[in-house]
Amino acid sequence: MKERTRGFEIAYGWEKRGINLPKRSTALAAAYDIEAAEDTVIPVFTPGVKPTLIPTGLKAYCLPDEFYQVYNRSSGAGKGLVLANGVGVIDADYYNNPTNDGHFQVVVFNVSDHEIVVKKGERVAQVIFQKYLVADDDQADGMRQGGFGSTDS
Repeated sequence: MKERTRGFEIAYGWEKRGINLPKRSTALAAAYDIEAAEDTVIPVFTPGVKPTLIPTGLKAYCLPDEFYQVYNRSSGAGKGLVLANGVGVIDADYYNNPTNDGHFQVVVFNVSDHEIVVKKGERVAQVIFQKYLVADDDQADGMRQGGFGSTDS
């Protein structure tokens, strides 16, 4: 059996909800298309409005020296959906974390002039797995304690 290096799984609590594992659309595509796990209404952005979280029902695993990034799709940007954090960076230790099992969501703002309804199964983002490097004097030794936004102390 091949050793697991990176991939997607259904997150805890989403197993029987018809979640599709991400796929690349073509042989040379860099990114895996991510679908919305449920219908989500995204209000028009106004100052003070918090971003909307679109659940994916997914978690992803990768090697310790890797991470994955969540990017906007050009079709989403064309509709007025933009990622609130520009690009989502998700560390390897987010997988199976005790707070939310590693379920990642897509964090968006709606910059159109009307409410947008994202339907379950609609492709809302894309994920790319990548390696990272550390500086010579890196001394990070902390361990993840939670889920979404837990390292922003």
